[in-house]
Amino acid sequence: MSETTSVRPSKSKRTSIIAIAILVLVTVVFLAYQKMFDGIGLKPPFQSAAPGDVKPAASTGPESKQGAAPQAGTGGKPAPTASAGKAPPSIPVKVAQVKETIMTDSVTAVGSLLAQESVVIRPEIAGRVTKIHFNEGQEVNAGAPLLSIDPAELSAQLAQGTADVHLNQQRYSRAQDMYKQSFMSRQALDEANSNLERASAGKQEILARLAKTEIRAPFKGVLGLRKISAGAYMKPGDDIVTLEDLSALKLDFRVPEMFLSKLKTGQELTIRVDAYPGASFSGKIYAFEPGVDERTRTIVVRAGIPNSEAKLRSGMFARVDVLLATRPIALVVPEQAIWPQGKDVFVYKVADGKAALTKIELGVRRPGEVEVVKGLSAKDIVVTDGQLKLRDGAAVTVMSAQPKAANVAPAAKAGG
Repeated sequence: MSETTSVRPSKSKRTSIIAIAILVLVTVVFLAYQKMFDGIGLKPPFQSAAPGDVKPAASTGPESKQGAAPQAGTGGKPAPTASAGKAPPSIPVKVAQVKETIMTDSVTAVGSLLAQESVVIRPEIAGRVTKIHFNEGQEVNAGAPLLSIDPAELSAQLAQGTADVHLNQQRYSRAQDMYKQSFMSRQALDEANSNLERASAGKQEILARLAKTEIRAPFKGVLGLRKISAGAYMKPGDDIVTLEDLSALKLDFRVPEMFLSKLKTGQELTIRVDAYPGASFSGKIYAFEPGVDERTRTIVVRAGIPNSEAKLRSGMFARVDVLLATRPIALVVPEQAIWPQGKDVFVYKVADGKAALTKIELGVRRPGEVEVVKGLSAKDIVVTDGQLKLRDGAAVTVMSAQPKAANVAPAAKAGG
């Protein structure tokens, strides 16, 4: 029998074979990985680009279009892009011109209208109403009879008083004759004279009370609604009717004491009432309350308002506008042009196609307009719409206030 000898590789050989196998495997994987990236047009992230091999990636954005522009010139300087050298687009705005107008300083308040004269007609004596001489709402003159009270009782008293006067007159005459003949003392003569005077005074009292049975209008005016009927018994002080003189009215209103130095008699004012929307009525101040109300720090002012058309009534609520001063030349701009920033006020003034942020000082306001006392001049142009997008110095395009009419004329026909 022969012996069989098995030859095994050494340990170092086995290590070399394993290393070669791993290297082959890594190479195969690397080639496959590179082939995959080449198939989609990219390079593996671990592969560094060779110098001069860098190419811009394709892109559809505006930046890639500018970057992909062909280079021109020497020295590797890029050629200018299409947008280089162009001014930024202008901002469309609406504008208005600063205008000159007449501006007034005024103070506003609220007040109440009062009749020039007003009284409630009441009797001074008691009695039964015999006749009413007026109609409700009637205009009467001063002295016109309004109501009669039964005078029968007073007429009887007058007859008695007349008789007493006549009797005492006779007694006094006889006393004078007897005194001249020394048949009567001086004291008796004085007593007879006193009795005559007392009887005469009693008669005058009855005549005065009798005159009060006829109630007359104390001044010219308009009567209201009567509160009594014929045949009713009246006591002194009972209401009969209201009489008011509405040919002119008084207006009472309050103003703060800070305006006291600017108010004077004869100053003009205008009022508006809810009964006549859009209408105004003129008047003049003619009196002041002598003192200032210490609770409200206001002073009561009274003005006269003519009422020739009899439109106004006493008791109406009135909005008062008192004219303090007038400036014949004042600069005003629309309220929309005002652009406040912090505590300051600005406008955007348009000049040479650009907007300039201009600081101004304001004066009096009125509906839709505001006075500018500093910062602008007449015929300046200011922005009224579009300020949100503006900056100082920005280019602007003035929009027409009214769109232009479209050209609707038909085109000329050929040969015609």
